[in-house]
Amino acid sequence: MLLVVDNGSVYTTEISKMLSKNNTVHTVIPFDQIAQVDLKNSDSFILSGRRRNDQKMNAINSKIVNYVISEKKALLGICYGAEILALTLGGTIRKLGNSVNGIQKVKIIAPNSLSEKDIEAFQSHSYEISKLGNQLQNFGSSDTCQYEIIKHQTLPIFGTQFHPEMSKDGQLLIESFLKIIH
Repeated sequence: MLLVVDNGSVYTTEISKMLSKNNTVHTVIPFDQIAQVDLKNSDSFILSGRRRNDQKMNAINSKIVNYVISEKKALLGICYGAEILALTLGGTIRKLGNSVNGIQKVKIIAPNSLSEKDIEAFQSHSYEISKLGNQLQNFGSSDTCQYEIIKHQTLPIFGTQFHPEMSKDGQLLIESFLKIIH
């Protein structure tokens, strides 16, 4: 089963709708209500975006990332989910001077299993990944963000700085992730 960790993003319902449309068995649980049994009962994970910074949220999501790595499970981190993935694996993030919002072109800079061609992606963030840890690779960039699509070097663990659930091209990227996990 796919566990969607709801970190308070206004777009989490769009993730669930998209998964349902694709007949993907999933459950959505708020980050602060996740129990160890939920982790054990899940074979893949999506970490949603967030609305605000929260230390408890950061700690819980980092534990989930570490669990996923130790159990060699699959994960897609969206916006904040990608940021916490990078932070957990030794990277850094930074606050932007201005928020990035709207549709933007993401250039695919290396072959990867999520997208073979450039995509139109929906952006909505005021933080961004500024440095990747040494376990992560970069596969996509845009005019405003160097690390748009990242992946763990050996595991099916991905992150997108943008919100793939909010654009047609992005939804195709999520469908690619679903093919990897099934």
